[in-house]
Amino acid sequence: MRKVLNSIVLAGVALLSTSCFDKSKPNYQFFPNMYEPVSYETYSEHAIFPGGKEGLIPAEGTIKRGFTPYEIPNTPEGYALAKASLKSPLTAEQKNEEKGKELFNIYCAICHGEAGDGKGNLAKREKFAGVPNYKDREITEGSIFHVVTYGINSMGSHANQLSKEERWQVADYVLKLKAELK
Repeated sequence: MRKVLNSIVLAGVALLSTSCFDKSKPNYQFFPNMYEPVSYETYSEHAIFPGGKEGLIPAEGTIKRGFTPYEIPNTPEGYALAKASLKSPLTAEQKNEEKGKELFNIYCAICHGEAGDGKGNLAKREKFAGVPNYKDREITEGSIFHVVTYGINSMGSHANQLSKEERWQVADYVLKLKAELK
């Protein structure tokens, strides 16, 4: 009888000790942040940010890695300054007509036409009116670079799509197209 009683008590203790066990979650959490992290909703306001804003802006005067600032302002005076004084920093070995043509066809030909005559697909379909023909324009490599960097009128900036060197490649190719249109 005593053996039966001991077996029942042992089974009861085993049942009690394992009844609170949960395999999906540990019983004791020594470092709870490792198991239950504090997360923030994307683009949400939170008390951790100053003023409850949704994030922090970069420190004043910082620039993103790999970016070279363009010092000439986006004003009519800046355009005139770029037109008069800005020269391509590319050496003869760095100038690549094929690369310039490829970039021009990707970003510019849709409006300006592959020949630079202002008759790209969007101009033909009258989506944009007044796309200039390079033959009729007084342009320099500096003015082309400035316009590709900042955009002008209906044309937007291409500074995010093209690196500084690629914008100079496009400017070089546009001058080649202008020479062929005469």
